[in-house]
Amino acid sequence: MKPFIKWAGGKNSLLDEIQKRLPDFVYSQDFCLVEPFVGGGAVSLWALSDLPHLKQLIINDYNADLINVYQVIKNHPDDLIWYIESLQNDYNQLTDLESKKPYFYHKRDIFNTRSGNNIEQAGLFIFLNKSAFNGLYRVNKNNQFNVPIGSYKNPKFIDKDNILTISQKLQNTQILTGDFELVLSYLPNDLPCVFYIDPPYRPISDTASFTAYSDSGFDDNEQKRLANFCKKIDELGHYFLLSNSDPKNTNSSDEFFDDLYQGFKIERIQANRTISANSNGRKKVNEIMVSNGV
Repeated sequence: MKPFIKWAGGKNSLLDEIQKRLPDFVYSQDFCLVEPFVGGGAVSLWALSDLPHLKQLIINDYNADLINVYQVIKNHPDDLIWYIESLQNDYNQLTDLESKKPYFYHKRDIFNTRSGNNIEQAGLFIFLNKSAFNGLYRVNKNNQFNVPIGSYKNPKFIDKDNILTISQKLQNTQILTGDFELVLSYLPNDLPCVFYIDPPYRPISDTASFTAYSDSGFDDNEQKRLANFCKKIDELGHYFLLSNSDPKNTNSSDEFFDDLYQGFKIERIQANRTISANSNGRKKVNEIMVSNGV
């Protein structure tokens, strides 16, 4: 299985690093995986595919439009596939970018009214994700998706077999919408839990800010609240692994995360920046991984 959308900060390229830092018990005993910021779902989809001892998956995101897509894939995959294939047929008949623009912006306006049923909204979400500039998902303070059309000649909106496989694997998954702390109310009593935490990253420069996955933003106060959430996980006896940006990329004296996660294990790894306004911005930078493992 692979992610069905493009997502800024998606973790496909870091799966090897994440796997190395999971506790050994995920390969030998039943466990629960929790993703409070599921995003594109690369880690959850990998775990569903490759970790047979995964007995329960809990995913959450504040972005209700995104979570609706997961719910529709879980419950109505055939209807979603039919709807997106109809969008694909319409779009393919438009032969150049100029003719595609009115169609794209019309569908974007419809999506932003949020007046369609769940299947239509999910289909439009995927359509916009695959046809908008650079695969970005960005909204303004009024929660209006505002990314312009991309320059793709023949984007493919959906992989039917992938969607059907994901749907099957999601049947026993708890899918939540809301604040990241919500997941604590749904933890099983009989399984050890592994949390993979991938919040909106703290900007490493004034021009690198990208936390507009939702209309709420994610500032330093939210980062501090998240650190307290990680302490709660540790106190409950569960394992967590958290990813974030490394402020030392641009300011070697910035100890924000080193101070915030003092007492936990902090590692720095190299990661490719894959979504940027220009190719010069797609380069390797350090990211941090924080865990309560040994």
